[in-house]
Amino acid sequence: MHAPRLGHANLGLGVGLRTVHYQHILEHQPAVDWFEIISENYMDSGGRPRYVLEQIAERYPIVMHGVSLSIGSTDPLDHDYLLRLKKLAAAVKARWVSDHLCWTGVAGRNTHDLLPIPLNEETLRHVTERIRIVQDVLQRPLVLENPSSYVTFAASTMSEWEFLTRMAEDADCGLLLDVNNVYVSSVNHDFDPVEYVQNVPHRRVVQCHLAGHTNCRTHLIDTHDGEVIDPVWALYRKAHELTGGISTLLEWDASIPPFPVVHAEVLKAKQHMQTELAPPRLAATRSGARFETSAVPHPLHFVAPEVQ
Repeated sequence: MHAPRLGHANLGLGVGLRTVHYQHILEHQPAVDWFEIISENYMDSGGRPRYVLEQIAERYPIVMHGVSLSIGSTDPLDHDYLLRLKKLAAAVKARWVSDHLCWTGVAGRNTHDLLPIPLNEETLRHVTERIRIVQDVLQRPLVLENPSSYVTFAASTMSEWEFLTRMAEDADCGLLLDVNNVYVSSVNHDFDPVEYVQNVPHRRVVQCHLAGHTNCRTHLIDTHDGEVIDPVWALYRKAHELTGGISTLLEWDASIPPFPVVHAEVLKAKQHMQTELAPPRLAATRSGARFETSAVPHPLHFVAPEVQ
């Protein structure tokens, strides 16, 4: 059994759906292109959160973003979790499902943190096989994000961008390029963030994340609690140019301001989009909820699964 392939539609500029903004969104129906939800906040919830989500999903495209898949863990995959994830994706007609290249726990215990993995051949084989299993269960492609990190491993034998490239090709999955995480990690580990953005497989990048972070002088922490800084916008410009334009989302998860402030921050992306982009990867026409290719097919082209 193989997962269907992912439609590479550019949804435009979106924001993360947060409870403090529920009332504003329901009352004003702001001109937002799309919303991203934290999957775990809605998988098992009922009542007002699901009611609000259902109302929003009727009007806006929804993307699911998880924090508990633990794709890099040595624990067995949690198939009950995957089935609940699949059920939620169907209910909100999620355009895609994403999570992080990390592990979040071991021995059945969840640390509620996104922990880094050693970047070597053994880990690559392990993660790739688990992605294939997840995609088969979900019957849809998985999109994985580069997390921010604060330690590296002596056992690593390749760069993160090389690992992501090989993983995406071997597992036939998508990538979520978080340019703030690239910048945070580049400062913490002393690598060139532009080299990173230039060398990820751009045809596999489905989505981009923007966010603020905290500068602790000796290191940066990915706190999602403020505006995007200029060096991160510069990386975004480069990513936008190299990918030809991708769905872009702003994360703001602490000290959350009123909705119009958050929305205005992501709209700044329009100022950073190049008027002259890289040559289009696809000759595309809009058809329903996705782009259909009329030239060379995108490697993540979506084919809807048959209804059983």
